[in-house]
Amino acid sequence: MRTLVLGGIRSGKSRWAEAVIAAAAQPDPVRYVATGASPGADDEWARRVAAHRRRRPSGWRTTETTDVPGALRDDPATATLVDDVGGWLTAEMDRCDAWHGGSVAAGADALVAAVAEFTASLVLVSPEVGLTVVPATAAGRRFADELGALNQRLAATCERVVLIVAGQPITVKEPS
Repeated sequence: MRTLVLGGIRSGKSRWAEAVIAAAAQPDPVRYVATGASPGADDEWARRVAAHRRRRPSGWRTTETTDVPGALRDDPATATLVDDVGGWLTAEMDRCDAWHGGSVAAGADALVAAVAEFTASLVLVSPEVGLTVVPATAAGRRFADELGALNQRLAATCERVVLIVAGQPITVKEPS
């Protein structure tokens, strides 16, 4: 089953997704696809990344990449958690210069196709951008627009969609 997990910042979406994929994969290992930028000199970001790493069971294999479609196609038979789609989209927007008018359409098409073709349990974590104020910058609005459109496409592709609010799951879509 493919599950899209949406939520705001610090909503508990990653922790919930980790528990779901761990249960779905038992007794097999999980592949964790991390899309976020490496912490560099940002101490606060480094603490967030470290907290995510500490929560993962030692048997999980971590792949740090911005090529999520490629990672999904390379191993479609291993239960996988992608955390998160927003990190992937940021890197894709950088790659395509989408901040200044370039298009992420080809990358988004590739991601949606790779998700549709995936055969093992898959959990995708993504920020839900529509729950806050409209960003004050053109780049922020572009990101929100692109992520909102991508989340809609992924939700149509996934059998299950869950919104996490204050650590609590709200089912948006169940398998039919």
